[in-house]
Amino acid sequence: MQTLTIIIADDHPLFRGALSQALQGMAEELVIIEAGDFDAARRAAQSNTDTDLMLLDLAMPGVSGFSGLMSLRAEFSALPIVIVSATDDGATVRRALDLGASGFISKSSGLDDIRSGIHAVLEGDIWAPKTDLSAVEEDPGVTDLVERLKTLTPQQSRVLAMLGEGLLNKQIAYELGVSEATIKAHVSAILLKLNVDSRTQAVIKLSKINTALVA
Repeated sequence: MQTLTIIIADDHPLFRGALSQALQGMAEELVIIEAGDFDAARRAAQSNTDTDLMLLDLAMPGVSGFSGLMSLRAEFSALPIVIVSATDDGATVRRALDLGASGFISKSSGLDDIRSGIHAVLEGDIWAPKTDLSAVEEDPGVTDLVERLKTLTPQQSRVLAMLGEGLLNKQIAYELGVSEATIKAHVSAILLKLNVDSRTQAVIKLSKINTALVA
């Protein structure tokens, strides 16, 4: 690959530097865009439509856990996203892949493993650490929730993530450039698919898949 553009989204400058080091030499022309919070990551993806890959920390200012992955996956459907996290148990890895990540790299990985994972995803493969992804989910309700979240349309996923950020319908409508009535219709569909009665319950459901994340 002659030209490679990668967004590194992580709130720790030292780790962004380590990832940048791991990427050196992977292309004749390497463009690395760093983002220290979720909003900066989203703006970077919006401004650089030719980005080949995003490396995304699960725990960053401006977003809660998997909500960020769901939101970015919905907004930038063609952009491969690799989760980079210190929380690398089988359940977390499986949730990330189920919710649309193209790969998962543990923050404890060595440079060679990081490069191998990035190479694999750029080639169209899915990359995961050598961990037991078949382990039984401790909370069966989470398994059901992930399956329900996978039924949401991209726009519904974005709306749910924004509900999780505490935005009102009119604020979401403004952000997405649609009418408030359209957002109300999306919210109704989300409640139906998640089998809940209110937006508050939907947000509580969403928070359940983030509770295990510590970094």
